[in-house]
Amino acid sequence: MKKKILAILLTAALCLGFGILSGCGTSQSAATTAPSAAATEEPTATATATAAPTAEPATVYVTISDAGSLVVAQQPVAVTDEDGDGTLTVNDALIAAHDSFYPGGAAAGYAAEEGQYGLSITELWGVKNGGSYGYYVNNVASMSLADPVADGDYLTAFAYADLVNFSDAYSYFDSQTATVATGADLTLKLAYVGLDASFNPVENPAAGVTITVDGEQTEYVTGDDGTVTVSFAGAGTHVVSAISDTLTLVPPVCTVTVG
Repeated sequence: MKKKILAILLTAALCLGFGILSGCGTSQSAATTAPSAAATEEPTATATATAAPTAEPATVYVTISDAGSLVVAQQPVAVTDEDGDGTLTVNDALIAAHDSFYPGGAAAGYAAEEGQYGLSITELWGVKNGGSYGYYVNNVASMSLADPVADGDYLTAFAYADLVNFSDAYSYFDSQTATVATGADLTLKLAYVGLDASFNPVENPAAGVTITVDGEQTEYVTGDDGTVTVSFAGAGTHVVSAISDTLTLVPPVCTVTVG
């Protein structure tokens, strides 16, 4: 996990449970060259502005869940510098994901604004819940919406399901993707992020959790160590996730190619 995940999870635990609720935005100001103050025969210098460098586009695999329900499952999104700060960020990726998949685009379903703690989500997938959101890059809690993303990254954003105790637990498989032959076994391990008594982040095995495939429950259930072995009868690409009767899981995703 990132070096600063401890501070982030501690702040999240004190405020809203396991999610990361807000962050600090960054911006770059244009550098200018001031004209000479001296009145001489020399020509007066003209102020010039240096634009922020243009960030190269990247493909980021985005997952979004709304109160425990997957609405975007690890979809490739072409991310550009939407907010013009010269860097590809979590904010850019979420804008692009909504433009690609939300009816009406980001203008209709996504919003972020500068607040006391920096740039924060105020609407995700059309949900306005007072700031109860989280976002992770490559299964690491993000510091803010201004955190960078790069080509090939996996971004997960979610709106909390539990708005009373904020018990939503970020969960993830040990593999983001997998390829397996038809009928062959595939073993995955599922974990979720929790905090110990001293508010230190800990990885816990997600035991007794039911596996879903393409949104349908299966007979597969994780063991005490979070592992589960599944197989697929038909070829194709499938979204493997999980649900629990005892945990409020942020849905994990593993995209499995069978054939």
